[in-house]
Amino acid sequence: MEVVWIAAAFVLGLVARQLGLPPLVGYLVAGFGLNAIGLNGGEALDHIAHVGVLMLLFAIGLKLRLATLARPEVLAGGLIHLVISALGFGAALFLATTLAFSPAFVLGAALAFSSTVVAAKTLEERGELKSFHGRTAIGILIFQDIAAVVLMSLVGGRSISLWALAWLGLPLMKGLLQRGLKLSGHGELLLLYGLILALGVGGAGFDSVGLSAELGALVLGMLIADHPRAHEVGQGLWSLRELLLVGFFLNIGMAGLPNLDALGVAALILLALPLKTALYLFVLLRFRLRARSSLLAALALASYSEFGLILAGVAVRNGQLGEEWLVAIALAVAGSFALAAPLNAVAHQLYARFESLLMRFQSDQRHPDDTPLSLADADVAVFGMGRVGTGAYAHLLEVGAVPIGLDSDPLKVSRLEEQGQRVLYADAEDPDIWQRLDLTGIRAILLALPDLDSKCVAARELRRSGFRGLMTATCAFADQERRLLEAGVDDTFNPYETAGDSFARRTWDRLEGVTSPAS
Repeated sequence: MEVVWIAAAFVLGLVARQLGLPPLVGYLVAGFGLNAIGLNGGEALDHIAHVGVLMLLFAIGLKLRLATLARPEVLAGGLIHLVISALGFGAALFLATTLAFSPAFVLGAALAFSSTVVAAKTLEERGELKSFHGRTAIGILIFQDIAAVVLMSLVGGRSISLWALAWLGLPLMKGLLQRGLKLSGHGELLLLYGLILALGVGGAGFDSVGLSAELGALVLGMLIADHPRAHEVGQGLWSLRELLLVGFFLNIGMAGLPNLDALGVAALILLALPLKTALYLFVLLRFRLRARSSLLAALALASYSEFGLILAGVAVRNGQLGEEWLVAIALAVAGSFALAAPLNAVAHQLYARFESLLMRFQSDQRHPDDTPLSLADADVAVFGMGRVGTGAYAHLLEVGAVPIGLDSDPLKVSRLEEQGQRVLYADAEDPDIWQRLDLTGIRAILLALPDLDSKCVAARELRRSGFRGLMTATCAFADQERRLLEAGVDDTFNPYETAGDSFARRTWDRLEGVTSPAS
């Protein structure tokens, strides 16, 4: 049975990739296909899917900070959207179907949520989890996850124990949890410790007192996020997490066999998805986010949620909804996943196309975290202050240049500023940046961004804005070099090709002058 799952996921995932779609769309289709021929995932696939989601949320937590979530656009904006969406969907279902008032609004609330899995995976693949719009989208999703736990309790799905209050003291254990990372070293013990935190302390621990296991995994990741080895844990668990998430998407597709009525209901629900997405857009615009940030965050949230399925399942078990509704919701959720993937793949192109229209709704006042700054007297700009970017910045200082760094992670910007470096918060993919930054004195730009698409977008926008200076970019493969050169980059640098040369040169320099040991 497991071999059939794997083979179907691989074949249809490969087909989706050849069509220019993310493989997860193929995994969803594989699930429906397996269901159609009578194969059922059962408890084994349920468990695999659950573990994959827990590991994804733990990985998200490793990249987040609590301070970034306590923002008006996240808490108030998320609440406004949730209430309006739930009431809108609930009223439509009550008026258009035979559902009673209570189950109609339970289902409406289920449809108000957006998918944490899809949004997180989309933002992560584009390297935008730490961007302003990425942090905003993930913050709203975390708020929704908490709201889902409350709703599941209200409809009778979970009984939250008084022992849940004990988890309020979890932040006091932060030092102990991080000490475990240090004691675990760098090998398999570190990965096992990460699994214990994600699946044991966070997942099973929260679940045992009636709280969401998904929320627990997220919280545990956030508690160790500022430890130096947090990134190492995330990298080590990456392949296992990706493999287990295939089970999640297969499981969604195998939720049930659709009939014509279910297909019709799912189609109507999918037709409402643009309205839900537009509501995200205008709510965020009202909180003074720029048009681009609002659109990219809204598109990342343009889906229905796996939590909606869980909430609908609770209502089915309690007799509030018939099983046919669960199948319809599963189809709508899967359909929204299939639509969200290609839509987000062209998110930046969509903004460029509709920029003039969206700018009409943009507030004259700007969110303080969404405002680019002046480059002052710098003559070289480094976009992306990761390892390569910070190394390039240091070398430019040594040779007498006046560099300035730009990065989309405000926490990284603050840390580098404390170290005495001149670094500004800026999203290199933002077309508005090139209209507001004075590049007159800039002689060269180094693109050390982690994502290839980000570098290509930045290169094109720089050339379109009139920059004629030297522009170089990092790359890892020959096909990436071709794309960068076509986008307007003058030269590329592959740090992996020269790593061995630099390593040997440094060793030889230290060896010179050292007397050979006596034989």
